[in-house]
Amino acid sequence: MHESDPILLQMRGITKRFPGVVALQDVQLSLRAGEVLALMGENGAGKSTLMKILGGAHQPDAGEILIDGKPVVLHEIAEAKRQGIALIHQELMLAPNLDIAGNIFLGNEKNAGSSIAWLDRSGMRKRADALLKRVGLDLPSTTPVSRLTAGQMQMVEIAKALSQNARMIIMDEPTSSLTLGEARQLFKIIDDLRQGGIGVVYISHRMEEVLQVADRITVLRDGKWVDDLSAAEATQEKIVAMMVGRPLSAWFPDRVARVPGEVILAVNELVIPGARAAVSFDVRRGEIFGFAGLVGSGRTELMEVLFGIHRPLAGGMRLEGEPYHPHGARDAIDHGVYLAPEDRKRNGLILPMTVAQNISLPDIANYGGWAWTLMRAKEKKIAEAEVSRMRIKTDSVTRKVVNLSGGNQQKVVLGKWLAMQPKVLILDEPTRGIDVGAKAEIYRHMAALAQSGIAIIMVSSDMEEVLGMSDRVAVMRERRIERILPREQATQERIAALMTGAAA
Repeated sequence: MHESDPILLQMRGITKRFPGVVALQDVQLSLRAGEVLALMGENGAGKSTLMKILGGAHQPDAGEILIDGKPVVLHEIAEAKRQGIALIHQELMLAPNLDIAGNIFLGNEKNAGSSIAWLDRSGMRKRADALLKRVGLDLPSTTPVSRLTAGQMQMVEIAKALSQNARMIIMDEPTSSLTLGEARQLFKIIDDLRQGGIGVVYISHRMEEVLQVADRITVLRDGKWVDDLSAAEATQEKIVAMMVGRPLSAWFPDRVARVPGEVILAVNELVIPGARAAVSFDVRRGEIFGFAGLVGSGRTELMEVLFGIHRPLAGGMRLEGEPYHPHGARDAIDHGVYLAPEDRKRNGLILPMTVAQNISLPDIANYGGWAWTLMRAKEKKIAEAEVSRMRIKTDSVTRKVVNLSGGNQQKVVLGKWLAMQPKVLILDEPTRGIDVGAKAEIYRHMAALAQSGIAIIMVSSDMEEVLGMSDRVAVMRERRIERILPREQATQERIAALMTGAAA
């Protein structure tokens, strides 16, 4: 990207209001041909709203959009596509029951000759194969999408954008579900797009990625444009200060040195489904016990066994010295073992319900009044207490959770369990897809909970998070625990070697 490259896109003075909130106020953004522009900001800063305006899903209340220097009105998604704008969502929008070619041309199918009744399947597959080759996906276009990994689906989405002659591609948290190898392949494709003159808007909370791939960085805060930084002048410290409005001296809270309490959960020779070896470990009161491992190492499956979602094939557990064999999630909850799952939107929350309803739901039996009527006043009081404790940004506990940012949704998940006083709190990827400010808050809450005597089990793919928060780290590979490292022995290099099998 050079200063002489033509400006593809300009957004000037963009303002958008929703009932009770100004989502964007006088925001500006520009994108040149062959430029990778990172768009950064905390959850709720307005990034998604701005991109939905660019994608034609929302219309601004004020401001203008120029493409190739000419004003345009993007009154619908189809119009944005005609202007060469493609949006790749964080939750990939592919049809699993179709093959790759069918997904690439979905809604834009090619007909055979002059007939509208027959699709030119051969032509579409040939074109799709060429697009897959361009994005480096070595699979036939007849492969069902249901068989693809998250990284391969990402490549199909990019191929779909290229099939529509996209000149600008918006990528929203594109690496959130990718392995390290898939992320490297994505970065190569982004570089190829750059060389081909395509502009890319890259939305991510991962600082190291942004500094690696971006030519320029635009930062939003509280719905307002803060500043632009060139890649040459950008540092992690500068970006964080712009995002949160203050310097962030430390990502992780200082952990008070202490001797962990007694063992609260003991796992002995437990065999999880699909494993070839048993796992054994114990968790003590007041400690954060971290689990590291590659995707597919069995961490989430183990947590689901602890929470009663799946039954172990062999082995046993003891909770506070008593046998613990949960017959389902409800049984685990009744014993004081709670799980904040990896996919909070699908498994951790009921999005159309309110903040108060989500917080009360796991303990609904204790909110019953006369003749089984729900005690709304009690529900509201407890929900407001958790909103205050977790600093959840919402104007009311009656606000639907679907309308909250990702970071605040995660705080609701934590709040509903904390309202029930957990003994063991399992956090599976507690800060995935959450901005740096919300991460720091959640880290502070985790440290305070551990200090209060709650045993926390944390699964994380973020190495800095594992090292910064864990008292001990269990490293998993192929559904078994390779080693349990105390905090002082846990290093990035050692954990990586155990995760990959290199330590053997």
